[in-house]
Amino acid sequence: MPLPSSLTGRLRLPVVSAPLFLVSGPELVSAACRAGVLGAFPALNQRTTEGLREWLEQLDGELTDQDAPYAVNLIVHPTNQRLRPDLEAVVEHKVPVVITSLGAVPDVVEGVHSYGGLVLHDVTTKRHAQKAADAGVDGLILVAAGAGGHAGTLNPFALMASVRPWFGGIIALAGALNTGADVLAARAMGADLAYLGTRFIATTQSRASDAYRQQIVDAEAADIVYTPAVSSIPASFLAASLAAAGVDPASTPNPLHLGSEQEFKAWRDIWSAGHGVAGIHDVPSVAELVERLAAEYETALSSLNA
Repeated sequence: MPLPSSLTGRLRLPVVSAPLFLVSGPELVSAACRAGVLGAFPALNQRTTEGLREWLEQLDGELTDQDAPYAVNLIVHPTNQRLRPDLEAVVEHKVPVVITSLGAVPDVVEGVHSYGGLVLHDVTTKRHAQKAADAGVDGLILVAAGAGGHAGTLNPFALMASVRPWFGGIIALAGALNTGADVLAARAMGADLAYLGTRFIATTQSRASDAYRQQIVDAEAADIVYTPAVSSIPASFLAASLAAAGVDPASTPNPLHLGSEQEFKAWRDIWSAGHGVAGIHDVPSVAELVERLAAEYETALSSLNA
């Protein structure tokens, strides 16, 4: 579908720099938006709602209508006790796009719609997509097999075929997308936006440690382990970081509470990444990366047209 007016004209490329737990800060988001792609961060990357407000004020002060909009990721789950106060901060600052995870709640959608914001909800199955659509979201983020973090298990072609025929809203596709050609391929499949996470971890403005970035550069797709051993929900992690933390992927999962100190330590010391590591070989700035993506996109488009 055509992107809404709040996005058209403000995106250089149909790309979202995905919200990365403990990695996306205002530096990464601002750099992404200035480069022309939608930047996003999780609300829980700030330890308090007051801290969240500080980041929102910073971004509102740095970005203009000439830049791409930004997004905040809210965990919509009963264990997230900060949902309501964080939503109030989002509404106060009229955050352009809100990305919801682990639950689609009509009240949250209504809150964001009250000021004209957009809600995108991440899903891994058709059933979850239908529930989100029923809740009134504007778009779906299809998190396919190969994505980092809490990824799904369906091939991106299968997941797209399960959702696009009946869903007329915005669709963003996630799962091992790294290049401008990948972005074009996502568009050809029916997606409106490409959702890139791991690629933006390996940039100079991310809050990832040098060691984390280097593991991504050194890793192959086979070095990604999909396991529930870290937080009870299956997610993709770098095998080397699991080994360094003494975590056996075959062990019984130890459920953690969202936002707890234990959860922060787990994701701080055990590093998430997707199969896209296979195509990541450097750590550019965000501006350099987006410039490269744009050139690759145009080259791929010209090649297909030829």
